[in-house]
Amino acid sequence: MLTATARCETPNADKYIQQLCKHFGHKIEAAYADGHGECRFSCGTATMDAGTENLDIKVKAADAEGLKDTKHVIESHLIRFAFRENLQPLVWHG
Repeated sequence: MLTATARCETPNADKYIQQLCKHFGHKIEAAYADGHGECRFSCGTATMDAGTENLDIKVKAADAEGLKDTKHVIESHLIRFAFRENLQPLVWHG
């Protein structure tokens, strides 16, 4: 299993996790509770945790292509949902 992590500096982390889980929950398995969310895509899984000033994201996938796709889908939607903050692309580790 391959993993990658990223941190997004935002005071609205909890809001974005809820929004992402609700958005994706119409098509895939997604869950949200108390500042923690998880989305299970066919390409991989994204786990998100809200801090007071940041959003921590961890993605897991079986292969490099799945990891790339999972990172892309989470990042592109997060940037779209956070358009008022003008977020920059995430820096992924791993």
